[in-house]
Amino acid sequence: MSDYYEIRHTVGFEETNLVGNVYYVNYLRWQGRCRELFLKEKAPAVLEDVRADLKLFTLKVDCEFFAEITAFDELSIRMRLEELTQTQLQFTFDYVHLTGEQEVLVARGRQRIACMRGPNTDTAPARVPDALRDALAPYTDASSALRASGT
Repeated sequence: MSDYYEIRHTVGFEETNLVGNVYYVNYLRWQGRCRELFLKEKAPAVLEDVRADLKLFTLKVDCEFFAEITAFDELSIRMRLEELTQTQLQFTFDYVHLTGEQEVLVARGRQRIACMRGPNTDTAPARVPDALRDALAPYTDASSALRASGT
């Protein structure tokens, strides 16, 4: 079993700019898609919690680019849990260009999320749900130490 959650994507023309390479905002869109599919596949109880009053606020997003990709390139977006505190999570995303047997890291991103609860006019920090902690356990970035065990 790998230590990352993965989605595969084929780049389309609509994701490229006039020069022909992928427009930067798509990398951020793919982070969101990866996170959403993770919740759907691995943590459906958390989705039910989101439908109730849990809010997952994105606090920070970044992406560093190493190489260009273009339309019809095959891509693997690999998400890992980098940091876990009582109320926040930080993910890393590796964007890997798949060409036959070869894998080339083309970008790396991060996303910091805060868990909140309450009505939109009065939200407050909330503990990361146990169901989300459990679902993320296999996808921990081995190079980073997890902080806060849930106590």
